[in-house]
Order: sequence, then structure tokens, then C-alpha cells
Amino acid sequence: MPKISNKGKQMPESPIRKLVPYADIAKKNGNKVYHLNIGQPDIKTPEVALNAVKNADIKVLEYSHSAGFESYRNKLSQYYKVHGLPVEVADIIITTGGSEALLFAMGSTMDEGDEIIIPEPFYANYNGFSVASGVTVVPVISTIEDGFALPPIDAFEKLITPRTKAILICNPGNPTGYLYSQDEIQQLAAMVKKHDLFLIADEVYREFIYDPKDKHFSVMNVPGIEENAIMIDSVSKRYSMCGARIGCIVSKNKEVMAAAMKFAQARLSPPTYEQIASEAALETPQSYFDEVIEEYKERRDILISELQKIDGVKVGTPKGAFYCIAQLPVASADDFAKWLLESYNLNGETVMVAPAAGFYSTPNVGLNEVRIAYVLKKEDLVRSVHILKAALETYNSK
Repeated sequence: MPKISNKGKQMPESPIRKLVPYADIAKKNGNKVYHLNIGQPDIKTPEVALNAVKNADIKVLEYSHSAGFESYRNKLSQYYKVHGLPVEVADIIITTGGSEALLFAMGSTMDEGDEIIIPEPFYANYNGFSVASGVTVVPVISTIEDGFALPPIDAFEKLITPRTKAILICNPGNPTGYLYSQDEIQQLAAMVKKHDLFLIADEVYREFIYDPKDKHFSVMNVPGIEENAIMIDSVSKRYSMCGARIGCIVSKNKEVMAAAMKFAQARLSPPTYEQIASEAALETPQSYFDEVIEEYKERRDILISELQKIDGVKVGTPKGAFYCIAQLPVASADDFAKWLLESYNLNGETVMVAPAAGFYSTPNVGLNEVRIAYVLKKEDLVRSVHILKAALETYNSK
């Protein structure tokens, strides 16, 4: 019998999606499932984006340029400049989601066996992208006790070897909601400059910052690291367009972009209708974002407040994105998450969470943690935490 590859065997399951079969069974059994496991916003997609697709007068659905529509890249460059990022059209390649942008970044900067240092917990698919690229993740652990702040720079430097090619961060962070300060970004910038590394920043949650005193500081804003900095972006969360699968890789390093273009050419082009929607989305009024941010801030505040009322639960207050890591009074969050779907309901309702161990690459870390996405309306979040509290009491008494 033919055998699958070692790479296929090593490819990790998604902690966000691996419990879907259990949720499907729970629903077939008549239970309502509150999905706290996945960052799928319930916010409406801007009408301007949807109308652009509805009104598109296309006779032949042809390939686009491998770098994406020139008109879209021009408008995207202007968008970045309005937000204080000095990004030119030549610095942008449109990708099929931020996921493809990360794969292009790794493929363009790393070879088989090279290493990438990532503060953990981190977006679970970084593990998958690294396996797909033959790259070894070297984690540097941040802790819930420190609010998942950036570990000291010397903790990074101790991990640098001749195989190290890049540092990867998510800012604001998925799954922690941590927002890196300007000082932290500048410390990382100085380190990658010193050691001649790339600094890859996943900045897809840039707009999702909830306190007026906090500001997003991009790697594209740091002078002197133009050859080191690579930014990853996406329309998925900004415009509640997860299904569009449009993102981009951004860098002023011409060699990186030339290499990324070869990967882009190999997959031919990003999808047409999705680019039409994404280009139109750039016309979304500021009032849309003001309302969205206010809504998510209220959701964050009520979720954290309710979680803090549960005995034995530890959770910090995220500054950005729309996730938090919660430490639960259980030995195995994985077992608890399955049990919630397989064996528990409160008046016909249960919740689905993402076990956080899958957001680490260090074995046996985060075993009692879950990631919670606050993408549900406020009353559903309150109800979800009420169910979670009752479930913990039942689970720990069995």
C-alpha cells in the first residue's frame, strides 16, 4: 500500500477545527452550540464590497496579474499611507489569504531545516505553515502571568543559531490579544538588524485595538530595517470577509518580493471576484470601523468580566484582536472541550472552545488553557460563560 509523506504525518491538526465532528454530533443530537472556538466575526461585511461583486459586469472570468489587480494594489498603497505606513505599489503582492502570504514569506526566506523563532502561544497554523515549508519552529514562551508580554530580548538571542532566519510575531496577537508596544517592536528591530534576520509581522488585526491610549506600531514604521521587515495582511477580519481569502505580503526588500513573485506566478493568480470585493472594501467609511471597535470592546469587557467570576479561571485583558487565553481548573482542556460537545448540555445548549495546547509548539504547555474568540453578540457571550461555569462544576465533580 502506498504511504503518505513524513511531512503529511507531521502536519498538525487545527486546534480550532479538529473538534468540528464532535460539534456536528452535538447539533444532530438537538443541542445548540455556542462557537467560541473560531475567529469568524458575526459583523456584517461592508455593503460596498458585496455590491461590487453583485454589480461586476464580467463576460470572461480570466486570470488576474500574479501580483493582483494593479488598481487594487494602488488603492492598498494609499490605504497604508493614510495609516502612516510608507508602502508603495511595488512593495505589495496580493495573496490568497494571509495564509498564502505567510507561506510565500517562509518560502522566500528559508530553506529546509532553517529555524524561525516565534513567541508562543501563537496562531496555531504557524505550526502547519512551518511543517509545509520544512522549517523548524523555535518557541520563546510568554506566560499568562505576564499578560503574554514580549519575552526579554536576551531570551530570543539565546535561541539564535546559524540556522535562524527569522522572527515571526502577530501584532495584535492571536490567540492572546497582546499588543506590542513601540518599544518592543524597536527592540525586535534592533535584534534582527544586529543578527541579520528577517522580522515577519502578521498585522491582520491592526484595526482591532480597544483603548484610546494604545496605538498599533507596524514593522513598516521602523527606519533602518527595510531589508529585514516583512508584513503580512488580510481582509478577513478587518472587513469581516473571512471567506474572501484575500491577503498580501508587503516588503521593501526587492529580493524577497522577487522571490515571492515566483511563488505567486507558480499559483497563477489570486481570485478575481474576491479582489473586486476587497478593492471595493477600501471605500468602507470610518463609521463602520468605529461601530465595530466599540462593539468588540463591549464584548471583550463583558467576556473578561464574566470569566473572572468563575473560581479557578485565570484570564488577562486583551488589548487587541478578539481573542483571549483562559486558564481553566482542569488537567486537560482537550478532554474538557471534547466532553463539552460529547457529554454535556445545559438545557440543550453547550459551548465549543479551542484547546490552547495547539497554539504552542513546546510539548505539554498550555494543557489547561483554551482560546476563546469573542465574536458572538454580548448576550450569547454571557450565556456561553454561564454554561462554561456550570460545565466546569459538573466536570470537576465527576
